[in-house]
Amino acid sequence: MLSTGGRAGTRGILAVGGTEFTIHRLDAMGEKAARLPFSLKILLENLLRREDGQRVTRHHVDAVLGWNPTAIPDREIPFMPARVLLQDFTGVPAVVDLAAMRDAVRRMGGDPKRINPLQPADLVIDHSVQVDVFGTSAAFGANVELEFERNRERYAFLRWGQRAFGNFRVVPPDTGIVHQVNLEYLAPVVFRQGNNGEQLAYPDTVLGTDSHTTMVNGLGVVGWGVGGIEAEAAMLGQPTVMLVPQVIGVRLHG
Repeated sequence: MLSTGGRAGTRGILAVGGTEFTIHRLDAMGEKAARLPFSLKILLENLLRREDGQRVTRHHVDAVLGWNPTAIPDREIPFMPARVLLQDFTGVPAVVDLAAMRDAVRRMGGDPKRINPLQPADLVIDHSVQVDVFGTSAAFGANVELEFERNRERYAFLRWGQRAFGNFRVVPPDTGIVHQVNLEYLAPVVFRQGNNGEQLAYPDTVLGTDSHTTMVNGLGVVGWGVGGIEAEAAMLGQPTVMLVPQVIGVRLHG
């Protein structure tokens, strides 16, 4: 989902490889923005890009600009990630809910195909593996066969979900662990989206239902681990409300 809001005074053009991208320049916010830690600059850009005077207001932007490293946070901001990351344990209920919404819309005479995630969502199937066979060279193949046999119905449902819903991808089983796949394949680091002929570039951010989601921070991608309900709300375009985070800095020598 591409917000058409944003503070006009921060909009700028960045030319890359012959393509012009619209960005929100933090240097337009002056010294208060320049002094922020990198992670908070990502949150500031998120607010500036989505500022609409209703869901995201000047008050929220000022809450980040007024960050005090020694103070206990007491001001809330709405955060909307660029994408959502699910694993199959928490992702299946989310897809069930989307399917139920489609059924409800159909019963009311509407077009069920209008029900789709508003934010890009990826589901990595990696929480279904069990080790029944071990100690032999045939163990991997035997365990995979048992996994597919046990989870045939769930996997068929997720395949249907990927085909039925827009903005939703499924990474098949035996591809890799969710946080590894997120680091090596799913994270774009910089998002690019088009809207009415305009190309917008902005930092990748993610809410994930795996406890290791935050490993993606190592790529410079701000990520949070959340529960299934929070992830589903984000998929439907609802912001996650949080206190302006405290930041711990680590300086490495040598």
